[in-house]
Amino acid sequence: MKSVNEQMALIKQGCQEIIREEDLEQRLKKALATGKPLRVKAGFDPTAPDLHLGHTVLIQKLKHFQDLGHQVIFLIGDFTGLIGDPSGKSETRPPLTEEEVKANAATYQRQIFKILDPEQTVIDFNSRWMKPLQAHDLIRLAARYTVARMLERDDFHKRYHSQTPISIHEFLYPLIQGYDSVALQADVELGGTDQKFNLLVGRDLQREYGQEPQVVLTMPLLEGLDGVQKMSKSLGNYVGIDEPPGTMFGKIMSVSDTLMIRYYELLTDITPADLARLREDLASGAKHPRQVKEELAVELVARYHGRPAAEQAAREFTHIFREKGLPEEIEEVTLARAGATSAATEAQEIEAFDLPHIMVASGTAASTSDARRLIKQGGVKIDGEKVSDVNAELPPGGTSLLQVGKRRFKKITLLSD
Repeated sequence: MKSVNEQMALIKQGCQEIIREEDLEQRLKKALATGKPLRVKAGFDPTAPDLHLGHTVLIQKLKHFQDLGHQVIFLIGDFTGLIGDPSGKSETRPPLTEEEVKANAATYQRQIFKILDPEQTVIDFNSRWMKPLQAHDLIRLAARYTVARMLERDDFHKRYHSQTPISIHEFLYPLIQGYDSVALQADVELGGTDQKFNLLVGRDLQREYGQEPQVVLTMPLLEGLDGVQKMSKSLGNYVGIDEPPGTMFGKIMSVSDTLMIRYYELLTDITPADLARLREDLASGAKHPRQVKEELAVELVARYHGRPAAEQAAREFTHIFREKGLPEEIEEVTLARAGATSAATEAQEIEAFDLPHIMVASGTAASTSDARRLIKQGGVKIDGEKVSDVNAELPPGGTSLLQVGKRRFKKITLLSD
C-alpha cells in the first residue's frame, strides 16, 4: 500500500465530502500497520438495465480504493430495489418487480467489470441477509430509528409539509441500506450527494450494533452533456457506456472545456499531480482544449469498447466533422408498410412512410413527437438536404441517406407495396 498521505490524495480527488476525514486517516494507518485492507462498499439498485457515465463516478472511486489495495464490495440492491429508493423524489417511487430486478442486476455485473478488476471485486446482494429476516427482526430494526429523525431528511421533510403522501415502506429504505453496512461490516461506504442521509443512517446503525461507524464518502452528481442538469437518460444528456463507440466519442467531444476537466477528474484514472499539470498546460496554451478532449474521448471509449474501437471512432469523427465526410460504415435499414404483400422477411414493418415514423423505426428518434421536434429544430437531413416539413414522406422503392444531428446516419430503403 502507498503512504497514508498518497492514499488520501487519490481518495479525496473529486470527492464532495468525507465524514469523518480524521477517521479515514486512522483506518488507513491501521490498514498499513496490520496489512488488513479496508472493506469499501457501494450499493447500486438495479433500477434500469444500462449504466451511463454518471453511474460510473462511484465505480471509478471504487477503482481508486481497489488500486490502493483495499477490498471493494459492489453491492447490488436486489432487495432494496423492490422497495424503490425515495432519495430526492417528490413522490412515492414505484417499486420494480423481482423479474425486472434480476434482469437489470445481470447487466450490471457485466458492465462494471469494464472498470473494476473482476479478480479483486466482491459482488454481493442484500437479499442474502434481508430475505432470511423474520417480521420481528424487521420490527426490531425499525425500533432503532425515530420518525423525527426520518423527517429530518430533506425530501421527506418537504413532502410532509406539502402534504404529499409518504408511504411507511419508504422509511424502511434508509434503514435497510444502513443495515447493509452492518451485515457487511463496512469500513467505508460511498454514495452520491443525494445519498448522504442514508449513508449516515448506516453509521448510526453500526453504533447500535456495536460496530465502529463507517466512514462516509460522498461523490458529486455528474453533470450531463448540457453542463447544467445531472446526467440522466430522461433528460437526454447522457453518455451510455454500452452506446456505439462513434456515438460515445461524438457525445464526449461535444462537452464544454470546463466540463471536460470535470470528466477527467471523476471518470478517469488521472492522478492529482497529472490533473494539476493538465490544468496548467491548458491555461498556458501548451495544450489545445480540442486535443485534450480527443484524448479524453479516446480513453473513455477504449475503456468500454477497447482501444481499436476508440481509434476507429476518432478517425471517423475527424472524417465527419473536420473533412465534412460520411462515416465509413452506415447502418442500412429496410422498411415496409404494414401488411404489404411484397414485404421482404428482413424488412421492418411500419404504419406509414412519413419521416417521423421512419425515424422511430430506424432508431434515430425515441418517438414520433421527438422526431417532429428534431425536424422543427433543423436537425434532420435527407440526402444532405435539411427537412423542415414534419409531415414529409419518402417515396417507396428507393434508398435515402437519413442524417439526424451530426452523428446519426442511416441508409433507409423503403420497399414498394
